[in-house]
Amino acid sequence: MKVRFWGVRGSIPVPGENTRRYGGNTTCIEIRTDGGALIILDAGTGIYQLAQSLLTELPVSANVFITHSHWDHIHGLPFFIPIFVPGCSVNIYGAHDIVASTGIERVMDVQMQYSYFPVREAELKARMQYEDVQPGVPVTIADATVTPVMLNHPVVDFGYRIECNGKSVFFTGDHEPHQNIYRPEDEGFDAYRQMIEARTADINRAIGNVDLLIADSSYTVKEYETRVGWGHGTLDSSVQMALASGAKRLACTHHEPTRSDDELEKVFSEMLARARPDPNDLEVFLAREGLEITL
Repeated sequence: MKVRFWGVRGSIPVPGENTRRYGGNTTCIEIRTDGGALIILDAGTGIYQLAQSLLTELPVSANVFITHSHWDHIHGLPFFIPIFVPGCSVNIYGAHDIVASTGIERVMDVQMQYSYFPVREAELKARMQYEDVQPGVPVTIADATVTPVMLNHPVVDFGYRIECNGKSVFFTGDHEPHQNIYRPEDEGFDAYRQMIEARTADINRAIGNVDLLIADSSYTVKEYETRVGWGHGTLDSSVQMALASGAKRLACTHHEPTRSDDELEKVFSEMLARARPDPNDLEVFLAREGLEITL
């Protein structure tokens, strides 16, 4: 498999001089299976540049897996050029919206309403298909298997484990480590702690000894103190997740948009100093636009 990062920022795109090294586009990851099938994880603004790269191989068949429906993970979809090209096939997978009681097709339906976008969904030329996925139920894409895993965010959020010929990738989307909602002196504290421990163990088993874990690492530990419940992890919690699951490599992503590249490298180095000297030989690095990894 080949993995390429097209967008690594969180919450809002911030292209500019201060984000030039790591990139300012929001989440989008391209995966090519050994057989050449195209899997796309999330459709932030990074998907636009991915679309440009696909123009030399039209028509394309793209399989887009949406972790969740917050704007920074879907707002590039209307600019994914293959949806306007006859002969292309675009399959979009994601969670059923339990609040709106609608399927993943709502991400296009809402964005392409006339109030927000000049082109109607009915005018798309590609063959569009939508499929709701379920936790733990694998989806077969050519020679790969994609398995959704429920994670922790203020809206239904799936992480995805992609396996192909013995190699594997796990992408968390947005994920906040589970926190106890009770105080230690409260009656429900111990029961809730046990539930959190069980749920965390389930997630770690689902990740397993993955070859590459791509994890939401938005905050520092200090920043997280004022952002509990916002649905994001820290650099430190991502390392802890990787170590607990047995991942071989960790790519930290969903970079805080207010952080410049210099600041990003500073807080990353500080985290490594805390995690070292021996995080079980885990390779840890910052995701950046254009980075390609062959597994």
